[in-house]
Amino acid sequence: MNLKEIEYIVKIAEERNVTRAAQKLFITPSALNQQLLHLERDIGTPLFNRSRTGWTPTEAGEVYLGTAREMLRMKRETYRRLQDIAAVKKGTLSIGFPPERGAFMFTDVYPDFHREYPGIVINVTEASVRRQQQMIAQGGLDIGFMTLRDSQKTEDAYIHIASEELILAVPSVHPLCGQASLTGKGPYPELDIRGLKYEPFALMYRESTIRECVDSIFRQAGFVPNVLFETSRAKTIIDMIAARMCCGLVPYTDSIPPRKEVAFFCLPGHPTWDLAASYRRNSYLSMPARRFIDLASCYWKKELALPGADAGGQAAHVSTASP
Repeated sequence: MNLKEIEYIVKIAEERNVTRAAQKLFITPSALNQQLLHLERDIGTPLFNRSRTGWTPTEAGEVYLGTAREMLRMKRETYRRLQDIAAVKKGTLSIGFPPERGAFMFTDVYPDFHREYPGIVINVTEASVRRQQQMIAQGGLDIGFMTLRDSQKTEDAYIHIASEELILAVPSVHPLCGQASLTGKGPYPELDIRGLKYEPFALMYRESTIRECVDSIFRQAGFVPNVLFETSRAKTIIDMIAARMCCGLVPYTDSIPPRKEVAFFCLPGHPTWDLAASYRRNSYLSMPARRFIDLASCYWKKELALPGADAGGQAAHVSTASP
């Protein structure tokens, strides 16, 4: 196994197609196919099941890819250790964040990061939490920024950034708005969700980590919601509420601008989930990666206006020691 060959096979597995993989590798499809056929002849068995709907690894292919991805991860980690020792500010950094909210963070912190590390090329992936977790496990992502509960965490390493409250949003003309309690803690008055038992709801899609949290809130309230619409974006939920179509549960974040048509409320008990940075356990976290996590943490501390953050919104510095 040589590293160039390994990169070729891993790319075919990622793209599930030789032509697309060849485009990403800047070689011709015929040359890539010949590399694969030569390797399969040497091994004595196919590595992929070929079909029109996409190539999938055979049992032998899964064995090969498991070792191949680990070798590529070791190569990247070794180079990053050497670059940190030599104080060479160049290389690549692959970062993942969930749809919608991650883009606000990235556009805010990237200019500062680029000034410190102009030679670092950042590859950004917008993906669900579970997809990020899969990519981290396979070595395809250096850092993932995620919102989830402890029960949804994998065996990877997690750096806690903040706790974020889940809040209730209803049309501002709803008669129940006048029954909110002003005595509770939190950014908004408290409103019992049980009063909305017969109202339609727009919720995040079932595969999202927030949906598990939201479903738990409804279970504790003792009813199953009437789900009108499912989406991957909190902004879509807010738009539907503003149109007086439904109610919803969304994270408390400044990236959702206030709207006069929508009233926000805290829930009794103030349910929360964690905002965290994740990376592969026992892998080396480079200095640029640590710095990016620091900058992202500062951004989210300010956005959430969390108690305990200092006046400048500074987050706890990421330790330079390996986990």
